[in-house]
Amino acid sequence: MNHVVLSALLPVMAMILLGLGAGRARWLGPEAVRRLSTLAFMVLTPVLLFRAMSRVHVEQLDLRPALVYTLALALVFAAVLRQHGLSRRAAVLALAATYGNAVMIGIPLIALAWGEAGLVTLFTLIPIHSLLLLTTATVVLEFAAARERAAASPDAAARLWMVGLHAMRKALIHPVPLPIIAGLLFAQTGLAIPPWLDAPMLWLGKAFGPLALFLVGVSLAASFIGKNLRGALMMTGVKNLLVPALAGALGWLFGMSGLPLAVMIVTAALPVGANAFMFSQRYAVAQETITASVAVSTALSALTVSVVMLLLGG
Repeated sequence: MNHVVLSALLPVMAMILLGLGAGRARWLGPEAVRRLSTLAFMVLTPVLLFRAMSRVHVEQLDLRPALVYTLALALVFAAVLRQHGLSRRAAVLALAATYGNAVMIGIPLIALAWGEAGLVTLFTLIPIHSLLLLTTATVVLEFAAARERAAASPDAAARLWMVGLHAMRKALIHPVPLPIIAGLLFAQTGLAIPPWLDAPMLWLGKAFGPLALFLVGVSLAASFIGKNLRGALMMTGVKNLLVPALAGALGWLFGMSGLPLAVMIVTAALPVGANAFMFSQRYAVAQETITASVAVSTALSALTVSVVMLLLGG
């Protein structure tokens, strides 16, 4: 089973190492990283999300794995927010603790381990994964940012509901929830994206993962994992071990078994996804911790995902 896990993980680690090399060589400075992060967040991410959601037909989803998976992620997300308080940092940490690399690692891993049957279950989890986590993180981040601005201004006595309305407005026109909702609505019309438009959208969407991982490596070169190692190891423990254990326990309680349960648990065990890094860059919070967490979580997932899959019987 190790060779299956490594086959999915090695390309991801290779992109991070390439970025690390470019950062060490100083080919890209902080300003270039910021601009490329903006490109990924404002252009590549919306295209990727819209295209993915435009193929989701709600009536075709097997809702039981998706509902159990959603419950597990929601519980961990809420627990991290409760521990760190309602702030931008807490929202980014909560996203990192729950958002796994379900596309770049999950798809090849599940395909190698369980083939087409496994991918069917995975593809019911990915839309829920994006819709729930990215939208929730955006709303919490925008609310926390609006509250911080209100507290820092002379008009600090502004009513909380006004802050909430401002945050909701910014969240709705945000480059993450908007394409998710638009893509989901488009899918229900029964229409398909024309081939001449779908091809460039596919190219742009595929560029997101490699670019984000490359930027993780570049940022890693400018920071030190050593001073962030404890936080990264704690995040890895939550994302790689606690989340799949919770998902498995809930799945068992809800009577799940067989392939859907196995795929759901392995998906929950995937390492911290690059979107958490993009959010930390976008909101300029917990950047070093998240960068280290992505790298450490991905590196250790060769062991943790293997253990999870062996416990599931391969």
